[in-house]
Amino acid sequence: MRGLPPCEVTVVRFAAWRTAVAVVAAAALLSLAAWLLTSPLGESAWVRGAVAAAALATLALAASLWRVPPVRLVWDGFGWSVAPVSGAEPATSGTLDVAVDLGAFLLLRFVAVGRRGPGGLRWIPVGRAGLEREWHAFRCAVYSPRPVAADPRQP
Repeated sequence: MRGLPPCEVTVVRFAAWRTAVAVVAAAALLSLAAWLLTSPLGESAWVRGAVAAAALATLALAASLWRVPPVRLVWDGFGWSVAPVSGAEPATSGTLDVAVDLGAFLLLRFVAVGRRGPGGLRWIPVGRAGLEREWHAFRCAVYSPRPVAADPRQP
């Protein structure tokens, strides 16, 4: 079986991702506000404090998901690596899996090799906008089976 050729994609557009984050955050905040305004328990200071804390947590989560730095995703035929577009840091090797596939949008889960915990996991939203020419090859690389042959990058 022939391996998939190398593929490199630079992801810099995040409009769909930011729109989705804003919609979900707004829906969460509106549901908290509606519950607080219609609930007889909403009169308690403790309940109001808990709802305010939940609203702040929702805003903090939305703000953390809103900021996505541009990245370069590289498939070399054996594995994936992710590097910042600026080139300030070296590329990090790891595994790339599809978490959400909406056709023109992918939410990818990148797990760095040798890192554990939150520092080794990265969520990368990728939209087709701006990547029309590379989109098919990129999707093929993302869904391609990993080669079972020895990786020539390993000693």
